[in-house]
Amino acid sequence: MQMEFANLNETRLDKTALFTHLWGAADILRGSVDSADFKNYILGLLFYKRLSDVYDEEVEALRVKLGDQPNFTDLAYLPNLHRFQIPAGYFWRDIREKSTDIGAWLDRGFNEITRANDQRLHGIFERLTFNDKEVLPDSKLQKLMDHFSRYNLGNKSVSNDLLGDAYLYLIGKFASGAGKKGGEFFTPPMIVKLLIELLDPHEGASVYDPTCGSGSILLESALHVRQQGGNVRNLFLRGQEINVTTYAIARMNMILHDLDADIRREDSLRHPLFLNPNGSLTTFDYAAANPPFSLDEWGHDELKDSQDNYKRFSYGTPPRSTGDWAFVQHIVASLKPKGRGAVVMSNGILFRGGAEKRIRQGLIEADFIEAVVGLPNKLFFGTGIPGCILVVNKNKPETHKGKILFIHGANDYLPGKNQNSLRPEDVAKIANAYRQFESVPKYATVANAAQLAANDYNLNVTRYVDTAEATQPGDIPATLAKLRQLEAERTVVEGRLQNYLKELGYIE
Repeated sequence: MQMEFANLNETRLDKTALFTHLWGAADILRGSVDSADFKNYILGLLFYKRLSDVYDEEVEALRVKLGDQPNFTDLAYLPNLHRFQIPAGYFWRDIREKSTDIGAWLDRGFNEITRANDQRLHGIFERLTFNDKEVLPDSKLQKLMDHFSRYNLGNKSVSNDLLGDAYLYLIGKFASGAGKKGGEFFTPPMIVKLLIELLDPHEGASVYDPTCGSGSILLESALHVRQQGGNVRNLFLRGQEINVTTYAIARMNMILHDLDADIRREDSLRHPLFLNPNGSLTTFDYAAANPPFSLDEWGHDELKDSQDNYKRFSYGTPPRSTGDWAFVQHIVASLKPKGRGAVVMSNGILFRGGAEKRIRQGLIEADFIEAVVGLPNKLFFGTGIPGCILVVNKNKPETHKGKILFIHGANDYLPGKNQNSLRPEDVAKIANAYRQFESVPKYATVANAAQLAANDYNLNVTRYVDTAEATQPGDIPATLAKLRQLEAERTVVEGRLQNYLKELGYIE
């Protein structure tokens, strides 16, 4: 079989050019495809093009290495020489040559590539279909194929890091356009950065996200370890995601960033998939998550009254209408005896009563809650309510035992028209306060067990951090002198008014 290479522009792309080029695909879809569905088509085609271009690049590298040996073609296609397999007839260039039924060919290509790679790509393209001519006629798909064919997306043109950044850029753009639904698959980058700064995972550790969305928390964990000089190949990344489309995005995200992460698709509350041979929950060194706020269909009826087979709700079953503490307790149960976790929640979990208060009290008395961080409002897509971060530590240092650090981070942010955001300095300020674990006037307070009990286990940050501005005592002598001066001036004005009224005949 003779290898044919497409005529590709192998210019080394910079970030701006790549981002602009990829977002240009949205302009082709605009008008015929709902903006909420852009991500399905654009991310799928980006992934297909990347796999195909990298494969071509690997073959060309072998050509240079082996020269014109008679058996070059046989050697070039040996499976162990390629990270991913692409069957003959289903390379990007093969599909691009089609002028009719392009959508059907693309669907077939995704299926064949999935089959050729065993389970490594299983589930990524399961719900992806281009074969709907009412939505994507051949003319529209031809434009998309031509647009993506403009640049080579192999490693010579685009590094894993840059392509990964571009992928995250696209996800962010899609989330912004999707409004409230954007929050289902995208956590603002600086929130993710803050979670990982608080946890500070290290090489050799395991990191778990039970509601991993597009995989940003797992990715940030790897970037953090790399920045600390660690080997990301020695980092165990695990995630679970319920939404099939978001699950596919997360899988592609890890592959495009060249990361080995085990991401599985299911509801982590009803059906956790990371289990030990005896059926108990697998535990991890670190866990971080941004679950949906106040989820009402979280599985109350299936898991209430000790029906949970994984014994996660020993501090109480959350109310039917609000599953926040179900996720928190799932994270606590998923941590090793020395594990730490950080979870983003709505502020309501800090003070609501009933079953939630009992759970809160139980976790406080078990000494698992180490810090509560209050966040600014309007940070998250689709909601203006402020959130918070609970930091869980199952093995507090002696100086932290029986105490909780409260950090008032609500006033430090970059204002935006529709959405606010944390700045690097805001993240650093919170992370440093957590590491110091000391009271800071107007910003952080270390509260002890007696104070927590006196506040009836209410964890609202402003109950512990005094944010009121101090009033300066006035200069009493100067104030009295000013008052006497004003009284004298008033007497003069009143005398003039009396004279005017006499002249006008209103008074005698």
